[in-house]
Amino acid sequence: MRVGLLLAAFPNNLLFKIWKKIMTQKILVLAGDGIGKEIVAEAIKVINVLKSDFALDVELEYGDIGGAAYDASGHPYPKETQEKAATADAILLGAVGGYEYENLPRKLRPERGLLAIRADLDLFSNLRPAILNETLADASSLRPEVVAGLDIMIVRELTGGIYFGQPRAIETDENGERFAYNTMVYKEPEIERIAHSSFKIAMQRNKRLCSVDKANVLEVSELWREVLERVAKEYPEVELSHMYVDNAAMQLVKEPKQFDVIVTGNLFGDILSDAAAMLTGSIGMLPSASLNADGMGMYEPIHGSAPDIAGQNIANPLATIMSVSMMLRYSLNNTELANKIDAAVEKVLAQGYRTADIFVEGTRLVGTDGMGDAVIAALQA
Repeated sequence: MRVGLLLAAFPNNLLFKIWKKIMTQKILVLAGDGIGKEIVAEAIKVINVLKSDFALDVELEYGDIGGAAYDASGHPYPKETQEKAATADAILLGAVGGYEYENLPRKLRPERGLLAIRADLDLFSNLRPAILNETLADASSLRPEVVAGLDIMIVRELTGGIYFGQPRAIETDENGERFAYNTMVYKEPEIERIAHSSFKIAMQRNKRLCSVDKANVLEVSELWREVLERVAKEYPEVELSHMYVDNAAMQLVKEPKQFDVIVTGNLFGDILSDAAAMLTGSIGMLPSASLNADGMGMYEPIHGSAPDIAGQNIANPLATIMSVSMMLRYSLNNTELANKIDAAVEKVLAQGYRTADIFVEGTRLVGTDGMGDAVIAALQA
């Protein structure tokens, strides 16, 4: 361990990179609130099978975040979790939030823990795939012919924009009237790095990148567009286009297959990625990755904590299980096992297994644990 600490002082050192590669990789598990505990439990079952049957060399460590952390320590992102996160190779997150925390001071609400860990680890690049499994085409809110073959990657800038901008406050003016304000701000380097991230992803796909902004009314979007155009010169093979966010929302439901990779800011990305999720049949089917510049990432389903169905064994764990696939692919450098998980999920869906959110007549309704068991069976077949 002392050797590791010494080499870590020189992160670009080749010896450090080799040392880190051969060491057991550490995954920090943060189940969080609501259905988080149930869906993460199924993902852990999958990881354990990968360890026992496929020689995955990882160590699991556990911590609290969100409401669970507030209940345990009085803060949504306690120091103990912060310290564990700093030494992890990857983080698996369930969900945060619950009705019982809505009256807490804003700085102590579960969501502040999520924002804090993203900022603390500089997880600026949020990858949200919207892929429609062909067996779920009928579950989409759009006609099957509109969404069949859908495969979009939304790259959302995650640590800047209006969610983090200062100043922000709720105040009272001289007339006793309350008013509130938030600040949307992006610095040029923040835009540059998310631009590079999205162009690199486009290079791995169909080499088409659509940048979504509101440059007709927002100065911050004017700068965003200017920087994207400049960075585009370094990726001449990628076709860059621009679209206003209101039109992008319309096009996602009108002609979604026109998109390959979409890059946008924090607020717009939050909204558009949830809209794109429903094109795939269920928000419970989509994983996500939030990466820093070193490839360390936090992996989570894009749905929330769903406290109204927590503890009922009906939540869909597939997005969390596929988040493990993304973790293997982007942070743990194990594409082979990532592909095995993806293939197992495809097989399970082809066999007709469905949780309540994607169930249709003629398929096989299972609970959260039943879906996890089905994936494990497919992995071990």
